Amino acid sequence: MTPAIKSHWDSHSGGILLVCVIAAAATFLSEHYGAPVMLFALLIGMAFHFLNGDPAFSPGLEFSAKTLLRIGVALLGLRLSIGDVESVGLSAVAAVAGFVIATLACGAALSFLLGRRLAFGLLAGGSVAICGASAALAIASVLPPRSGREQDTLFVVIGVTALSTIAMIVYPVLFAALGMSDLESGFLIGATIHDVAQVVGAGYSIGEEAGVIATFVKMVRVALLPVVMLLVMASFRGAQTQRLSLPWFLVLFIALAVLANTVPVPQGLSDAAGALSRWCLVIAISALGVKTSLSTILKVKPSYGIILLVETLFLLALAVAFVIGLGL
Repeated sequence: MTPAIKSHWDSHSGGILLVCVIAAAATFLSEHYGAPVMLFALLIGMAFHFLNGDPAFSPGLEFSAKTLLRIGVALLGLRLSIGDVESVGLSAVAAVAGFVIATLACGAALSFLLGRRLAFGLLAGGSVAICGASAALAIASVLPPRSGREQDTLFVVIGVTALSTIAMIVYPVLFAALGMSDLESGFLIGATIHDVAQVVGAGYSIGEEAGVIATFVKMVRVALLPVVMLLVMASFRGAQTQRLSLPWFLVLFIALAVLANTVPVPQGLSDAAGALSRWCLVIAISALGVKTSLSTILKVKPSYGIILLVETLFLLALAVAFVIGLGL
């Protein structure tokens, strides 16, 4: 082991080992009590939030919540078949794009009605429509500089993280109560929940099919991030033009999905990738739980919270109306 690798491991090992233990405990409890492993991972992780600020654990937690999550999501591409895409349908994929644009417009309208700046409405609308905190940070990077911009971004990140965590727990129950199938529930979860981690957690808490479909639909939303960023930049001539690109894990997800549907992949390799993906995702959700602070969630300003909540409910209503009205 080289000195650089050893130093990297030493700084990250505490957090990584912590969430690995949480993931193992969540898996054990899920197998023995029949409850969703992702929910166990999230709740157990939240019990260890007091370790989040500890320098011995923070680097490993950050690595697990971001990098391992993205690796796990990318590997799901091997599980996506042409049949999965056909089961969702091109009309549903087009509808997801429509949901994104409509939610962005909703954010702009709400910001006007509540006396907030257009920039905040687009920031909030984009984060709800695309991929939560990651979209908020990406959109903020192309907004014109202004006093208080960082504070606005922080509030959006906190708000969408809170709403996404709540949705991860509530939406599977809601969709089951509405009599949705696994396919329909997977589509709705992928089309409505903000952050990638919570989409994966909610989808797989329902079942394997719902988890794969939810991830695919979420990737469609993530792929629209550069488009939304260009729209935001066009809305503010003072914004600086910069190079836009797709997230690497989305590119890898697509590449693996194409590979799996064009080249015979050995079953052993496919199974190993599937197992690695599941463990990466459970570990990532465990880290997300450790990083989740209920007290911080409650600090969101009421007016900001109203905009984010209305946008979230607006997106949910659009998606549910689509499924009920047209079906999948």
